[in-house]
Amino acid sequence: MDDQQRTGPADVDLGEPLAVDVPAVPHDASGEVVETRDLTALAPPARPARRWTPKRVVVTPAALEHPHGVCIVERVEALGLEVERLRSNRLTGVRGASDRETYARAKSTMAVVVSPPSRRDLQPIAPSADWRVDLAEGCPAHCQYCYLAGSLSGPPVTRVYADLDDILAGLEPYLGRGTVTSRREHRAHEGTTFEASCYTDPLALEHLTGSWRRAVEFFGDWDADVQLRWTTKYADVDDFVGLPHAGRTRVRFSVNCLPVTERVEGGTARLEDRLAALRRLALDGYPVGLTMAPLMPVEDWRTHYGHLLDLVEAAVDAVPDLDLTAELITHRFTPGSRDVLLGWYPRTRVDMDPSRRTEKRGRYGSLKYVYPKDVMAELRTWFEAELARRLPGLRVLYWT
Repeated sequence: MDDQQRTGPADVDLGEPLAVDVPAVPHDASGEVVETRDLTALAPPARPARRWTPKRVVVTPAALEHPHGVCIVERVEALGLEVERLRSNRLTGVRGASDRETYARAKSTMAVVVSPPSRRDLQPIAPSADWRVDLAEGCPAHCQYCYLAGSLSGPPVTRVYADLDDILAGLEPYLGRGTVTSRREHRAHEGTTFEASCYTDPLALEHLTGSWRRAVEFFGDWDADVQLRWTTKYADVDDFVGLPHAGRTRVRFSVNCLPVTERVEGGTARLEDRLAALRRLALDGYPVGLTMAPLMPVEDWRTHYGHLLDLVEAAVDAVPDLDLTAELITHRFTPGSRDVLLGWYPRTRVDMDPSRRTEKRGRYGSLKYVYPKDVMAELRTWFEAELARRLPGLRVLYWT
């Protein structure tokens, strides 16, 4: 793998702003919006999706004992990819002669496995949702600030779970037991929430697994006060438009200003394609959201983030009954994640200089580096004011 593949897209000229291709909304002579029943006319045309193609796909014997595991294998083989049947449930052949070679091998490998027992015991995932539910682990994107670098151990292989039916069947005992949306007044209307993208990107894998489509249908058919949540940097939403989701799935799109999106988010969908996908799902009745992360005070950040908000405004213009949220997350890193990321991306442009940060200790003494208080306050004040001005119906769920 060459440096271009490792570190993401080459620099681009940021002088020409990108624009979301949103068709004009019809107006009458007085300037009033003309009602139309054909909401698809307001949706931007779909572009060919950016899809990950793993170089190596393996499946464990245990995974083949589950119907969904067999479905994943059939789905992958139908795409013309070879699937290697392992003789044991242990994944081998990933490590290379160097850390860089190991990274390259792992990032191009998808393993169909059974989820470990620890994943079936759901954990709280504040401030996003009540519970974290994992349908996969690992992500094929090459984001140079990747949070998974400090969260997952071992080579970054993407593991997709074959025991989907058991995972979904095990959710009911968690109803009403969370602490984020189940019991907090300002978010109680969301019901019990299940976050399904903590350790992966669903749309990066959906064409290979079909797992999140199944989950959306499961929640749509679940007659309970619940919500499935996931976030993505991709735009391949064709399989989700028209599903009977019953408004019980909120899809959020991870967005950032162009200097971040185009320089350090390798292998992901273009910003305008993500926002076009958000619009398509919003027009299909999905609750949608913006995961604005990781926010960074790059040079001339107000101009760049202002342009981002211009694109968001255009993307949600004239969407009926829009249900839009935002989660604002500033960049942070731990000593461990910094070491891993600098090993993966030694030429990264992401600022991870601890001397320019403030130390923050977690509940159990864990250390992370965050922006100083004055920088955090400046960012928060600007974003909250601009979001309120431009998108008055938007709900900001949290800032961190």
